[in-house]
Amino acid sequence: MATIIDGKAIAAKLRIEIAADALALTAQGIQPGLAVVLVGEDPASAVYVSMKEKACAAAGIFSDEHKLPADTAEAALLALIHRLNNDSRIHGILVQLPLPGHIDTDKVLEAISPLKDVDGFHPYNVGRLVVGKPLFQPCTPYGVMVMLKESGVSLAGKEVVVVGRSNIVGKPVAFMCLQEHATVTLCHSRTKDLAVHVGRADVVIAAVGKAEMIKGEWIKPGAVVIDVGVNRVGEKKLVGDVEFAAAAERASAITPVPGGVGPMTITMLLYNTVESAKRQAKSEK
Repeated sequence: MATIIDGKAIAAKLRIEIAADALALTAQGIQPGLAVVLVGEDPASAVYVSMKEKACAAAGIFSDEHKLPADTAEAALLALIHRLNNDSRIHGILVQLPLPGHIDTDKVLEAISPLKDVDGFHPYNVGRLVVGKPLFQPCTPYGVMVMLKESGVSLAGKEVVVVGRSNIVGKPVAFMCLQEHATVTLCHSRTKDLAVHVGRADVVIAAVGKAEMIKGEWIKPGAVVIDVGVNRVGEKKLVGDVEFAAAAERASAITPVPGGVGPMTITMLLYNTVESAKRQAKSEK
């Protein structure tokens, strides 16, 4: 049976380090600050924002929360972002997605200063990631890379298959793996012979958003499996994109769902915010 990669344990360890860094910065007169903007009342988004607020408090990060009604005009949201860009107390700005349909998501994300884009979604930060000189890296794929490192998994020379091509996970994690000298194949839901691609992978990163789409029998014996997917089945059950039980019989290491990649996402958001505050501290010296 595969070793279980415990995202909760890795996240807890990192958050202790992040809190220590935040405390040291605060002692210098710069408390790391994160602004979180929520437009509307999407239940899942509200839960995530609440979790981020609690995580900030535990890490010693100043949390500046803005809850706006669903009918907020795009211009008003852009004006708020402009104010936050110019607020020296704020080192990171996160606009919770999805936004209501009348607001242009791309326009909003591009309005955030690249120097405060702790989600790593601004085209400037995407471009820096692609050329191998990242400023901020997107939180979920960044968390995946940290989990692999903390688990002692080297990607150099390995065959990595990423299933999923989203701008949030699939594409950025593929570039991150390339930076670690892996040979990367980027697959998706329309890839022909997906089982063949997955079957030759030393490391599988599943981020396609379809419940148990990747079958356990596809996994090469000894492979490492990172399951980013979170899919609700029935009333309460959560499953990943990988058929966990069957995959765990073949893999050398695997992340569970829940308790795998999930805890790392907010952790890396906190990390990015503190790193942004560190840059401000250096610039003021």
